[in-house]
Amino acid sequence: MVKENLPDIVVEALKTNAGSATIVEVSRYIWNNYETELRKSGDLFYTWQYDARWAATQLRKSGIMKTKEISPRGVWELSKI
Repeated sequence: MVKENLPDIVVEALKTNAGSATIVEVSRYIWNNYETELRKSGDLFYTWQYDARWAATQLRKSGIMKTKEISPRGVWELSKI
């Protein structure tokens, strides 16, 4: 796993939660489904939660996720499901 995979994984996590999830729910999804890959990912193992937030920022900029001004605090939402 590499940092560049995280936007797709964040979208996957949100889709499994009907398009909306808290940051904790997204992190739990990533850990539950990608723990083995994360453990083998070198430095990403230590930064993946920060990098997932980076991924969310990229998804917001591209319009895939709603902006933080639209979504409730601490909730990530897809623009379209």
